Parts: sequence; C-alpha cells; structure tokens
Amino acid sequence: MKQKFIAAFMPLLVLVLVFSTFAANGVSANTGKENPELATLQGDFDLSSSKAVKVIVELQEESIVEAKHNGKKQSKQNLKSARDKVKKEVADRTSKSKVEREYDYVFSGFSLEIPANEIPSLLATPGVKAVYPNVEYTTTEVVTEEEFSPAMVDSAPFIGSNEAWDLGFTGEGVTVAVIDTGVDYTHPDLAPNFNEYLGWDFVDNDADPQETPKGDPRGAETTHGTHVAGTVAANGQIKGVAPEATLLAYRVLGPGGSGSTENVVAAIERAVLDGADVMNLSLGNSLNAPDWATSIALDQAMAEGVVAVTSNGNAGPNNWTVGSPGTSREAISVGATQLPYNVFTAVTTSSDGVSYASSAVQGFPTEEELLALNGQAFDLVDVGFGAPADFAGKDLTGKVALISRGAGIAFVDKATEAKKVGAVGAVLYNNVEGVMPLIPGMAVPTIMLNKADGEALKAKAADVTVSFNIAFAERVGETMAGFSSRGPVVDTWMIKPDVSAPGVNIVSTVPTFNPDAPHGYGAKQGTSMASPHVAGAVAIILQANPEWGVYEVKSALMNTAEKLIDPATDKEYAHNSQGAGSIRVVDALQAETLVNPGSYSFGVFDKKKGKQVEKQKFEIQNLSNKAKKYNMEFLFKNEVGKHVKVKTSKNLRVNPGKTQKVNVNVQVDASKLEPGYYEGHLVVSEGDTVIQVPTILFVGEPDYPRVTHFGFTPMGENNFEFYSYLPGGAEELQVWVYTATSTGGLGTYVGDALYEADLGKGYNYHDWDGTLVDGTELDAGNYRIAVYAKKGNLDRAILATDVLTIQ
Repeated sequence: MKQKFIAAFMPLLVLVLVFSTFAANGVSANTGKENPELATLQGDFDLSSSKAVKVIVELQEESIVEAKHNGKKQSKQNLKSARDKVKKEVADRTSKSKVEREYDYVFSGFSLEIPANEIPSLLATPGVKAVYPNVEYTTTEVVTEEEFSPAMVDSAPFIGSNEAWDLGFTGEGVTVAVIDTGVDYTHPDLAPNFNEYLGWDFVDNDADPQETPKGDPRGAETTHGTHVAGTVAANGQIKGVAPEATLLAYRVLGPGGSGSTENVVAAIERAVLDGADVMNLSLGNSLNAPDWATSIALDQAMAEGVVAVTSNGNAGPNNWTVGSPGTSREAISVGATQLPYNVFTAVTTSSDGVSYASSAVQGFPTEEELLALNGQAFDLVDVGFGAPADFAGKDLTGKVALISRGAGIAFVDKATEAKKVGAVGAVLYNNVEGVMPLIPGMAVPTIMLNKADGEALKAKAADVTVSFNIAFAERVGETMAGFSSRGPVVDTWMIKPDVSAPGVNIVSTVPTFNPDAPHGYGAKQGTSMASPHVAGAVAIILQANPEWGVYEVKSALMNTAEKLIDPATDKEYAHNSQGAGSIRVVDALQAETLVNPGSYSFGVFDKKKGKQVEKQKFEIQNLSNKAKKYNMEFLFKNEVGKHVKVKTSKNLRVNPGKTQKVNVNVQVDASKLEPGYYEGHLVVSEGDTVIQVPTILFVGEPDYPRVTHFGFTPMGENNFEFYSYLPGGAEELQVWVYTATSTGGLGTYVGDALYEADLGKGYNYHDWDGTLVDGTELDAGNYRIAVYAKKGNLDRAILATDVLTIQ
C-alpha cells in the first residue's frame, strides 16, 4: 500500500456559499455535498481489544438545561424517546452492550459497557454526538450529602450606506470585480454599472460572463453572482451599497454553481490586471488552510493594491470551520449577521378546546400579516409535505395550510406554495423529534409545532378550525448567524472572520432568463450575501479616501466595527465568531486614527516550556491635521491576564498625517494556564475615541479538527484511492469499513481498511485493493467508509459521502 501527496494546484470543487434561499421568482440555491461526521471520540481506547470498557455516551438531542440556555424547548419525555431510539440502535449494532445510568437534565445520554473494538460502531450510531471515557474520581475532602422585510431596503441602510450617499459617496469611480457564477449584466438594475468590457467567462473561455441559463445540458441555471452584484452596486428598483460603482464580472463557477481552483486563481489574476480596485469572492471550500492556492492569490492581490473581500463560509457555528479563501492572511474575510428582529409568542388552539404547547412562530413576511391572524378562526387544509402537487385542486383562499416538514422541500418553499393558492398562514409541524429552526422570512405567517402536536392536529384537521393568539415578546439586536463559519485558521492561528455584515435573507437582483420581464429579485442568505456588503462599503471608502491603501481600508472597517452581543449570554460574541464586529460605513470612511493590523494572534505557547516571549508590532496612523496622544493597554479576558505580561509604550504621540510603529513583547507563563485559546483586546484610546483590536493566544496544541475531508476514487477492478485532508498531520490514521444499508445508510462495522502513522499535514492519498488490514477480502456488495485521525489528545472521525461498491 503506497502513500501519495497532493500536488500544489490540485483542482478543487468550489461551492457557492449560500446557506439557504428564497426567491420571488422561484430560483433555488446551489448546494454541495458534505462529509457526514461520526460522533467524536474522546480519550484513549485500544480499539483492537475485545475487552469490555465503560463509556459515557452523549446524544445530539440537547439536555433540558442546554436547551433552555439555547432558547429551545425540551422535555423529559422527548429526551427519553430520543434516548430509547439510540439505545435500540446501539443494541442492534453491537454484539454485547449494557446501558446502566441515564441522564437528561444537565447531560443528555447514558453510560454504556461495550467491547472496545466495537466503539467504531457506537460512533456511527445515529443520534450519538460524542463518546467519553468513564474515568475514576476520588474525593479530596469529606462532604455531607423568511416578500421579506430585512432586505437590501434594510441591510444597506443598516450599515450606513444611505448616510454615506448623503455625504456624496456612492462608489463612483471605483471598480468592483465580482468573481462568481457570472452576472446578468442585462438586468435593468445592473446594466448602468457595466461598461463595454464586461469581464471574462473562465467556464466557457469567452468575453461573455453571463449566468448559466435555464436548459443548459451541463447543469442547473445559476443566479448567485447576479444577487451578489446587486448587493454591491444595484442601481434601480433596488439599490446596492455602492450604487454608482463600476462592475466587472468573472464567471468561474459554471452550471450548478461549481468550479475549480484553477479558474478562481485565474480570475483573481485577471481582475488585478483589468484594473479592479476591489474584488469580491462569495465562494469557497471547507479547507481550513492559509496556504491554499486561492488564499495565496488573494494575499498577492492585496499586495498589489486590490482590496480582496471574501466570504468566511457557512459551516458554523463551531470553531475552525472557516474555509479557503476565507483563510487568506490578508484578504478581508466576512461573517454573516442577522438584522435586528422582533420575537413573538404564539398560542395555537383548535375549536375543540385543545391548545398545543409546542406552538411557536417560525417566520413571517411582515408583522402586520402575522398579527392579523389574531381574533379569527381558520379552516385547516392538510397539504402533506407542501409540494406543488400537494396543493393541486385544493381551495386555500383565506385558510391555513397544515404542512409536514420533510420530502427535501425547504421551509420557505412550503410557505411560498401556500401563498400561491391564497392561504393566509401555515402551521408547519415536525416529522422527527426535536426543534425546528426559526426562519426570519416566510411568504405567509408560519406557526410551527412539534411532531406529536402536529400529528394530533392532522388527525382532526377536517373537523376543527384553528385560532391563534400571537403577541410581541422581545426585540433582538443584530446577531451572528448560526451558519456563519468560525475561525481561527490552522497554522497561522489568525482570527477569522475579520468583520461581519448582514447575510440573512438578503433581497437582491436575480436573473429571470426572460427578456420580456427582466426585473428579477430574490432573497438568499449566507456569508455569500454578507461579503458583498463589505465590498460595496470598500468602494464607498475608496471614493471618499482615494489615497488609502488596502490596509488602511481594512483597518478602518475593523477599527470602527460595532461589537455584537450574543443574546443567549448577554456577552460579546467570541472574536472567532464576529471578528472585529459588524461594519459601519460612515464611521470607517471618517476614521481619523487607524491601528494596523486590525486583529492579533500571538500564536501557540507550549505549556511545558513555562514562560515564553513573542515579539509583535503594530502601527498607529494619525489621519487628522493635528497631533494626537494615544494611550495603549492590553486587556485579556478571565484569569489569563495574571499570567500574561505585555511590554509596550503606554503613551505615544503621533504627528498629523504620520504613522508610528510600536513594538510589543508578550510574555506568557503557559505552565499556569489550562490548554485552550484565550481572547483579549489591544485598547488604543485618544480622547473619546476608543479602538479595541481583537487578540488571541493559544496554550498547548490547538483543538482544530484532525481531519476535514475524506473520500475515495474508484480505480477499477476493486481498486480504490483514499484521500484525506489533515490540517496539522496525524500521529495515527485509520480507515473503517461498514456495510451499507439498502438505502445507502450506515450499517454495521466490518473492519479496518487502513492503518497509518505519522502523516504530514495536507492531503494524503492511499491505494486500497479491497482487503482489510487483517487480510480479509471483502465480499461483493455496498459499503460505507470512514476515516479516523488522531494527533495529540484530540481525534475526529468523518464519513465519506459516497457508497463504495465491491464488485
């Protein structure tokens, strides 16, 4: 069995970073496959031994306390149901196992005795989140007993675009390159922003960077780049952030919204050569690597004076989920926020006097339409899963649609179909246990119920009417979107995103593919939608400050960003969630002081080495016409400040129009700190101006995912090539084989296909001939393959997306 390594510019699938979509003209999202993740395994186990061990199994279903603090409803009965389901599956998958204690209040799961060599089967069990060792503790003392309101109409003004326009700054004279799926440059709201030279199509290799149209035999039509371009610079019925900026379009993502690294890098290069001042890349992959080709290309574009803006990814909310090119050292990586919104409670009652405890508001088009449901009794019409065919022949005028979750139909699409046939609202119930997400934009007011309540109402839908009591509960400020990817970046340990901007259900331009009706508009959400807000803001800032370079622009956006508060904790979101905060355009373009860089990572400190010193430096730039005196201090959260000493100037005078470099020595006594990462701020103050620069440092080996990609390529005659991406290398790598169920799901554990040790970081490739490590040749059939990687005290296992077939 041989090992191979990736070539430096291997083509990659590049996926459009749209989390979900709703469009007024019926366009849909482009989505890509993801590796299903196996449960996390913590602790050391001899997975080759049949000796019984005791483990603690954590379930994906949240405990009562965890659910409460996450603003969700949970019950003991629901937890028992989820637990019983997992217990039965474990019993079916293992030769011998015994459940002992069960938990539901502060921990969701149970203790289990199981042969160590069957733990891989446990990790593959649906509903299992993590498996922990059952360690011994002793006492040390004696104790006694989703039309949608937050659109471009709101999001551009929210970050201050309208105020910038009032000051005379609209992006005029600034050229923005949109590197994406192409752009419908014939759209009436975008045509004024294009000159004779439109850009370039790297998919079809011509000078026509139009979106993929309907009917292309190679794949589905695209709309994404047009939506992005409208957010940057639409100038018609919708106005983008910088409505008078000039646009260039570069089509690198073809039919279905996918492309390759080679085209993305080529487009970055051409945009620089074509004279772009700004480039926006609302695309990416999930590789957390700073030196991936696209990231390097963006770093170089910044060095050449082009401000590069890129989406951070949609794989949140966990840390380390940022992907290339959002991992770029220099480009501005953007996370997604949701605009402020009102929260409502909803009591749902049927005419037989039954109220449904799980009733909650899922989404609505306007508050007026939501509250209009009060004080009336509505007929219910059961429309199954809410597919178009489910509504056929049914009269819903003035009625409420009763819809089940499922069948692969997006929540927003179910509500849209209900609106088309005249429904004034919808009751959408779950088809599985658990809680459904809030969708801040729905075509009709939508009330959600859990599975039990929904099925109870469905059983009598033809015999009862339903009424609602909907009331205002609270207003929630701007928040980070749960899907927004988080940093930091592996190897550089940098904070990402750099800044955040609105990215939830943003209405912008989309192609109609109909010249007779060219005004197309639709709502999408994702960091793809947040990034062009920042690109448009950059265009405004450059018009206002044409002498600024890329780092002045980046620092201005970061230094003046507004810190966001997590409503669940009433504390600021972590740096790796929001970056420096949510951008504010006017504050940035009027900044008189800049601190560069706009965030700091002091790197990794080895716990075994005790006191260590890292040297850093930053710059303070005085843009005003008078001298300023600055005070500087480093503040760290929690107890870390006791063990970190920073030596730098406390006070500094900077003359008007000058820049002063400041050296920083950071001494960290890592031996006094627990492993993990620690946040803080460099605080620079001058009069009433206070700039907080996010900082981060790591103690011990960082807890990045040990493997992020895994798959295989059939080579013929039952030979395969495994590939895995190891961000930091691995001390141990195993490939596990499971049977596949009749539907392609995960069956029982069969054995190991591969064991390797001491692998380098990056992509690793291995050939496999269908023979297990113990010499067993697999029988003909379908199998599922998973990879397990370990480095230090951390490990991870993920499942290959496709079914592997042995002939």
